[in-house]
Amino acid sequence: MMTELSLNVLDVAQNSVKARASLIEITVESDFDKDLMRIVIADNGCGMDEQQLNAVCDPFYTTRTTRKVGLGVSFFKLAAESAGGEFSITSEKGVGTTVTATFQISNIDRMPLGDMTGTMHALITLNTDIDFVYNYRVDDRSFTLDTRELREILEGVPFDVPEVSSYIKEYLSQNKSEADGGRIL
Repeated sequence: MMTELSLNVLDVAQNSVKARASLIEITVESDFDKDLMRIVIADNGCGMDEQQLNAVCDPFYTTRTTRKVGLGVSFFKLAAESAGGEFSITSEKGVGTTVTATFQISNIDRMPLGDMTGTMHALITLNTDIDFVYNYRVDDRSFTLDTRELREILEGVPFDVPEVSSYIKEYLSQNKSEADGGRIL
């Protein structure tokens, strides 16, 4: 099993990349009054048919030819359900896929959220041809990073240029700290 939820997000988002998504939206919401964390990864990739959708949580199902197992989605589902939460996947062939996992924040079996700043930074700077919308909310504080807006400002300068990459990482880190007040999730 993965040691932190951000690694599950990375794995599921990589599935979206492989599904040829041009837009991936990742939302992390924590509501301490409701004792609930919700993570949603939605894409406009190739989607799955009903047979694939029914098999995707099976650890022995994968579309990859390089190995015989696909544990990422199964681990994410297990992480949610082990922490008093729920897990769902909806998908439509040719439209895209949405993965939603909820967690009871106070549950002793909930894995830490981990390094979402590093996860988002890696996704954005290593997949420069894909747009990402990252929504991060803790109680009533939130921020959004939309790479489509960055593209307009940068006028063609790629995200993997060192100065731009550093700016993205700093933006993510600073806004995360402001939104969660330094709380470790």
